[in-house]
Amino acid sequence: MNAIEVSHVGKSYGHVRALCDVSFSVQPGEVFGLIGPDGAGKTSLFRILATLIKPQEGTVCVEGHDVVCGLTAIRRIVGYMPGKFSLYPDLTVEENLHFFATLFGTTLAEGYDHIRAIYSQIERFKDRKAGALSGGMKQKLALSCALVHRPKVLLLDEPTTGVDPVSRKELWDMLATLRGAVTIVAATPYRDEILRCDRVAFLQAGEVQGIDTPQNVLTRFAEIFNPAPLSPMAHEETGQPVIEVEHLVKAFGTFRAVDDISFTVHRGEIFGFLGANGAGKSTAMHMLTGLSQPTAGRGMVLGFDIATEHEAIKRSIGYMSQRFSLYEDLTIVENIRLFGGIYGMNPSVLRAKTEVLLEQLALTAQRNTLVGSLPLGWKQKLAFSVSILHDPGLVFLDEPTGGVDPATRQQFWRLIYDAAGRGITVFVTTHYMDEAEYCDRISIMVDGQIRALGTPEALKRQFGQPDMDGVFTHLARSARRGD
Repeated sequence: MNAIEVSHVGKSYGHVRALCDVSFSVQPGEVFGLIGPDGAGKTSLFRILATLIKPQEGTVCVEGHDVVCGLTAIRRIVGYMPGKFSLYPDLTVEENLHFFATLFGTTLAEGYDHIRAIYSQIERFKDRKAGALSGGMKQKLALSCALVHRPKVLLLDEPTTGVDPVSRKELWDMLATLRGAVTIVAATPYRDEILRCDRVAFLQAGEVQGIDTPQNVLTRFAEIFNPAPLSPMAHEETGQPVIEVEHLVKAFGTFRAVDDISFTVHRGEIFGFLGANGAGKSTAMHMLTGLSQPTAGRGMVLGFDIATEHEAIKRSIGYMSQRFSLYEDLTIVENIRLFGGIYGMNPSVLRAKTEVLLEQLALTAQRNTLVGSLPLGWKQKLAFSVSILHDPGLVFLDEPTGGVDPATRQQFWRLIYDAAGRGITVFVTTHYMDEAEYCDRISIMVDGQIRALGTPEALKRQFGQPDMDGVFTHLARSARRGD
């Protein structure tokens, strides 16, 4: 008997067809990948498998139980990690585990041996609140919570989105220890993670386009999963600094999240600001964008002091958070108008720019669509475009392409190149090392300090690595302080 049997499943939301005649089966103990571009229907399929929503057409069975009439039995044998953070941020690590164990009628003590290999890596932080964990630690805790009741089936909807490359590898190494004992269905936009599956199903526009080995599917749909690298677009750099940082420190009690960093970013530059989860880069970015003030040191952004002129900085820059920064219950046009007003744009200029922006993003026909209904990739492209609507001299992008497929990420980077070509300085963080190659210069933080700074080619030569993934992994694994 197959562990999962999906037969001719359909699901619609109003006029939107999310899934259309989807069929596939998963064998017991198999690692099965669900892959595809944004809006393909993967999350809807996971929610059906987890009995959170019902299919409108077809049937789905998990371990012999129908998802409609056997949902109680399924929920006892399934572990589920949704794409969004699934833990309770105000509970500690240990409290989250106790809570999830209780939900499934078991205890942490009974399930401990099953999660020991994973949980032991974060157990020393058991009294820390989940909301204060780094991205990699959150994912390890979420996986522990999903496994504490010893499920037969594990559903992972993009479990490593927003996680640095080293932590991603560690999580998939943990999944490898479960191979054969637990049936795993995972969605991922990362090529290296796709290759770690036994088989994959490629979904597009709600339909299964192919089911095969990872290599065969990646080859067949190479235009989506392995597009040709972008050619750098010409953009003018000057020696004039837009960011100057000298011996910057941010401490929380005795803990130095940012520990004496110094660097300069020049006008017109695409500057990559990299680091593993917990390295301190988000804390540094918060100081540079005026969201928090330094403990010590000096920083200037567009000529404004980050310690005393943070409100002026906020008015002068563009900023796109890694947590989606638009209002999902407003339409596309309403979001554009709202942020244009916040930026103090002239109404007639805003109207004209709105029409140009809609045309550039091919969203004119969807202008009155609620943003919450857009695929993630479109949301991110819209959020970026809105963040530079007022033509700032500098834009901060905090992991802007997390969770989207390679082809969509390339479209996003064309927007970045276009902005740089118009003279906007781009300060970007990313966990995709192929994107690091697109930056003019890169800094890499480890343990709150900048351990490397230079062009991608110079860093590869300096550390004797073939690519930026090798450079990043080499430095991140030298970290000494815990996450």
